[in-house]
Amino acid sequence: MRFKALAVPLCVLSLALSGCASKYVDPEQYSGFLGDYSVLKEEKSPSGAAVMRWIDPKVDVSKFTSVYVEPSQLFPKPQPSAKIPQKTLNGITQYYDQTLKNAFSSALPLASGPGPGVLVVRPAITAASAKTKGLRPYEVIPIALVAAGVSAATGIRDQDTSLATEAAFLDGSDNKLVAEVVRKGAGADLDNSAQVLEANDFKAVLDVWARDMVKSYEQLKK
Repeated sequence: MRFKALAVPLCVLSLALSGCASKYVDPEQYSGFLGDYSVLKEEKSPSGAAVMRWIDPKVDVSKFTSVYVEPSQLFPKPQPSAKIPQKTLNGITQYYDQTLKNAFSSALPLASGPGPGVLVVRPAITAASAKTKGLRPYEVIPIALVAAGVSAATGIRDQDTSLATEAAFLDGSDNKLVAEVVRKGAGADLDNSAQVLEANDFKAVLDVWARDMVKSYEQLKK
């Protein structure tokens, strides 16, 4: 039992000390939130960021006259920790919800639920991590395995933070999938491994994700 308890931390440590970080979320780090990852392709977002994305080539976005943003999820459901307490997790999803609604409301009226002519946005936060600077570029660690740092000896160094999202876009009339995206981004730097992550550390990257989603919709509409 003790060996099993140590296996996950050792795995995270090995990830932190070897290899090179990708700009894309690696397939082995997909959360399972989306139904089909095989259709994803490497693309660039409107802001120029690396994303894995798929858009139904037959979709007619002009049919959507309103948008419904589902409450964002934490997937898989994480266990709060001293590094990322429940207050921070709640704050991240609450801010993601609000910034998505604010961004989409500039392009479409907000709907109260799915239905004909409604574009449904189904977002999830799937990973979060903090990695000590100077060891390697940060990796996204599945949100259920939040890493506070690789060792106490390096805890006085600054830390990079990162977040990942997966989102599905559906036709509200029949729940048909019309697009999906997987991406990650950097949050604010932490002073050291003892600093607790806060929702504010990720607001900038959440804002970028929301703007990119709306710009992608607007590009398709044109």
